[in-house]
Amino acid sequence: MKGIVDPSRAVGSSLFGGAFSFPVMVANRDALEHNIATLAGFAADHGLLLAPHAKTTMSPELVRAQLEAGAWGLAVATPSQALTLREFGVSRVLIANQVFDPAGLDAIAAQLDQDPSFEFLCFADSVAGVETLSRHAGGRPFQVLVELGHEGGRAGCRTLSDFLEVATAAQEASGVELVGVAGYEGGLGNAQEVRAYLGRLVEALEHLRVRDPILSVGGSQWFDVIGRELATCQARVVLRSGAYVSHDDGYYRERTPYNRIEGELRAALEVWAYVLSVPEPGLAVVGFGKRDAPFDEGLPVPKGAVEGATVLKVQDQHAILRLTPDSTVKPGDLVSFGISHPCTAFDKWRVIPVVDDDHTVVDLITTYF
Repeated sequence: MKGIVDPSRAVGSSLFGGAFSFPVMVANRDALEHNIATLAGFAADHGLLLAPHAKTTMSPELVRAQLEAGAWGLAVATPSQALTLREFGVSRVLIANQVFDPAGLDAIAAQLDQDPSFEFLCFADSVAGVETLSRHAGGRPFQVLVELGHEGGRAGCRTLSDFLEVATAAQEASGVELVGVAGYEGGLGNAQEVRAYLGRLVEALEHLRVRDPILSVGGSQWFDVIGRELATCQARVVLRSGAYVSHDDGYYRERTPYNRIEGELRAALEVWAYVLSVPEPGLAVVGFGKRDAPFDEGLPVPKGAVEGATVLKVQDQHAILRLTPDSTVKPGDLVSFGISHPCTAFDKWRVIPVVDDDHTVVDLITTYF
């Protein structure tokens, strides 16, 4: 198994004690626990329901911890992820996406029929989407949030008239139950744009004739604005942030709302690897690459002995570093890196050691991608 030589000696041993091969990605226990508690507290303090985006981790251990901290449910992106969460024992799942997968919908419909305690929600932004849901519904309807998007955004109806057309279709279709409005503000560039967009979501909600409606928003960049702007909204506001659980040393470190409000999230993930070569002054080759750490929203961040160095690029199994002039790094050194963008970090590892501040392994996280 990638990263583990001797599973029987993993928990309770030092990360550097021989049970693990390198490279290996680890998660800091205290940071994970702090982050889960911090956002659970933020949601409770602002009257928000929290449905963390479990696609970030797809980990039963972290899902369980989020539920124990008070999460209302869990969000995912695909039917297969929703079915995996059902195997984790999750009873309320939101697919924060449009669904056109017949096999996936049939399997979810069967789950709804078999388990009266299972609650399932998904998005629609077209009449075609509503019709697809209707065709594959079982004895219990699919609960639907009509998604309202914004210009240049990912998905969602672009106009109120389009939104109302889809909402009407959802109200009239068999096997579909309209329950509210959804949106995604994470791609917007500033708080003013977010406020304007949230105002459009509230306006759309006011046109629906739905008892106890849901308004769902997502993202880990603007939940402070959401907490302020939707405080008096006449709906159950469901927040779908996901990256907060591990945070990072790059993309989200620069964009977290805790740069604007009191509190903090802590980077929990770290990749350890050996220096393989120092082929010329100021240049080092480290033994991890694209298969081990994310690179889509910023390159890994040198820490510890290589702090101040610059990752020039990552290849399949190598990272190329520009060292500082006073660096004493040499081949065979074991060095560490923070990551940028957790949503493409967890998927690279089936087992992730959880360590304390002394790098003693206290638990293992498993992932199912």
